[in-house]
Amino acid sequence: MSMDAADADARRDDLLSTLEVIEEQPLAERANAYAALHDELARRLESGPRDASA
Repeated sequence: MSMDAADADARRDDLLSTLEVIEEQPLAERANAYAALHDELARRLESGPRDASA
């Protein structure tokens, strides 16, 4: 497995773990946790490499 694939697998596992923790919380806390996760993922997307052909 390449480093890129291993890194993607690790990020996927981290995301799944985060989602499992969020799902165990009471509804009001869950909503706030999903909002925070959304903000974090949006920041990651914005800071990622840009496709010059897009």
